[in-house]
Amino acid sequence: MARIAGVNIPTNKRVTIALRYIHGIGPAKAAEICDKVGIAPEKRVNQLTDAEVLQIRETIDADHLVEGDLRREVAVNIKRLMDLACYRGLRHRRGLPVRGQRTHTNARTRKGPAKPIAGKKK
Repeated sequence: MARIAGVNIPTNKRVTIALRYIHGIGPAKAAEICDKVGIAPEKRVNQLTDAEVLQIRETIDADHLVEGDLRREVAVNIKRLMDLACYRGLRHRRGLPVRGQRTHTNARTRKGPAKPIAGKKK
């Protein structure tokens, strides 16, 4: 099993698909990495040589912000908004949708399961 950026990537999948298991790498970045290293995108991870895996690892380390560093940066950005007490920061602090979605109905992912209100009947 290949280990890149602290993540065990699946061995039986194509390289472009397997790279997406790393936080911060999506379809476009995965294809860009494969082009840069010179690996055919349809090649499977278990067909890669150790040298190719090393090249992928070095390319990701040099050019892309992934996994722990990316998560840390996002958390710092959210904390900065919360400390500023701007509108987006207040929405993060209260656990409500940040980007203008409606909350009268829906928004259950952000708000959590519905809490019953005592004495409210129709």
